[in-house]
Amino acid sequence: MPQPSASAPSPEDAAVSATARETADTDAAIAKQKPGLAIAAFLILVAIFVAVFKFPPILDYPNHYARMWLLAGGINTPPFHEIYAIDWNRTFTNVGIDLAAYWLGPLIGVSLLARGLLFLAIVLPPLGAIALHRRLYGGGYYWQIGILYFAWCATLIGGFVNFQIGLGMALFFATADHALQSRNAAALFGWRLLAGLLLTVMHLFSLGFYMALVCGLEFSSTTAALKSPRDFLRLCGRLIAAMLACTLPAICLFLYQPVLPGAGNSIDAAWNDTPLLIFANLASAFWSYMLSADMLLLIPFVLIVINAVCTRRLRLHAGLAVTVIGLLILSCLSPRHVLGTGWISWRFPIMAALAAMVMVCPLPSLPRRQAVLLAAVLVAVALGRTIWIGVNWWHGEADVVDIRTVLANVPEGAAILPMAHKPANMPTDISARYYTWNEDTFRHLPTLAIPYAHAFVPTVFTAAGKQPLTVMPPWRDIAVPEGNLVSSGLLNCPAELKVFIEVAPYLVDWRRRFDFLLIVNADMPDQYSDKLPDGLRLVADTRFAKLYAIDKAFMPAADGSSSQGCSPPPKT
Repeated sequence: MPQPSASAPSPEDAAVSATARETADTDAAIAKQKPGLAIAAFLILVAIFVAVFKFPPILDYPNHYARMWLLAGGINTPPFHEIYAIDWNRTFTNVGIDLAAYWLGPLIGVSLLARGLLFLAIVLPPLGAIALHRRLYGGGYYWQIGILYFAWCATLIGGFVNFQIGLGMALFFATADHALQSRNAAALFGWRLLAGLLLTVMHLFSLGFYMALVCGLEFSSTTAALKSPRDFLRLCGRLIAAMLACTLPAICLFLYQPVLPGAGNSIDAAWNDTPLLIFANLASAFWSYMLSADMLLLIPFVLIVINAVCTRRLRLHAGLAVTVIGLLILSCLSPRHVLGTGWISWRFPIMAALAAMVMVCPLPSLPRRQAVLLAAVLVAVALGRTIWIGVNWWHGEADVVDIRTVLANVPEGAAILPMAHKPANMPTDISARYYTWNEDTFRHLPTLAIPYAHAFVPTVFTAAGKQPLTVMPPWRDIAVPEGNLVSSGLLNCPAELKVFIEVAPYLVDWRRRFDFLLIVNADMPDQYSDKLPDGLRLVADTRFAKLYAIDKAFMPAADGSSSQGCSPPPKT
């Protein structure tokens, strides 16, 4: 009878071998997630859009451009050397792009600098969140593609360039902070001093975001610090030291230059005090040009997280969860406007959204087919939304061309009164001109008269505590530090016009003070009247913008224009 070979495996060994092979096959089937290609495609798309569209429909951006042009040397060009002055003692925060314009603008040109800063304002927040996510979870995951969705939000479309860049800086600094937490305490304290200084100069809210992230990271990814009083006290000690290091530069700068935004203004706060207003404020974290499209693209995120929770494939950072909860509370409780500063409450939802995306890592291990499906969905959402933004920018390009066309007819040194046709009801067919809360994106396009026509416009940003630019007398009498566009129909409605004099004092005696009237959004009906007063001569006429010369010799009737029928119709 043949004897079994000494090398033949026993039944037990064969079973172990089969199990090992099965495990190896399973491990081989788990895809390594590589989001780098999609992220690179996003960066290329954004770079193309920023290069092609010089002035996209981003609310504050043209005003920032005009101010940067002045700071880069345009202030020495007639007539601006007699109109504006630079005073760096007016503020200690919110001056990141101003410093860049002053030092780099003369070297590389304002056009290239402004586009570079806009590019950073778009890409730095999601890239910073991706860097922190990679640090916390040890590498690349397809979920990081989804973070790119939040590059587009109300603060970006609103043109809060300093704030957006500051968000990205805070996230990158928090990534470095996490790497330093296990090292020398003195080095960590010094790093936080430096980060606090840079973030304070860029934007005060970005410093607050960094501090919130540091708190979450010090708390750690688990709740171990809450398990004993001793561990909790140690956590409190670390947090106190961290907050001291972060805030010390801001305190010192304030003591040296005690100017804050809104100083001297009444509190005059407006609150999100209804459920609808609170929802709309929270939606600012992803609201761009059309809320319905923005919300539709959120559905895949919800489904992915639900699937990860149900299948127990969701990793969560407990410390950042505390940060997110705190930021959401601030989102609901903070005012919309206060102390001369607008949209305060917009700042917190995007912070909470970015922190929340970093907080979770759903579906970290997937078979190849499921991983490919996940990547395809997230790429479609992130890059599809970016293309949608580009379509809106393309639609807005015609308005910029019209502005440049009419400004070519303005002589150097002229004073321009900017106004707009403001419809009674929100238009639904021109999404690029409007965004969150029905705010317009064309409000500051008239300030392009400064770099392109060398003409004065009263609404360039010159707020103490925010910008180093100041207006000299006598031009100061017809300038506002932050301004909106008033309905042009009010010029024929003196009774209603008086209501707006407080926010637009340059409207007093406008015929004598200004040389030209520039009307934008001219192809839309005005809520008061499309009729203009006598004494105006049409100089340039385009679809979006119209330019009128003001006849200073014209004498209106002694009783003024009749205001009968000037009240705006009720909104439907």
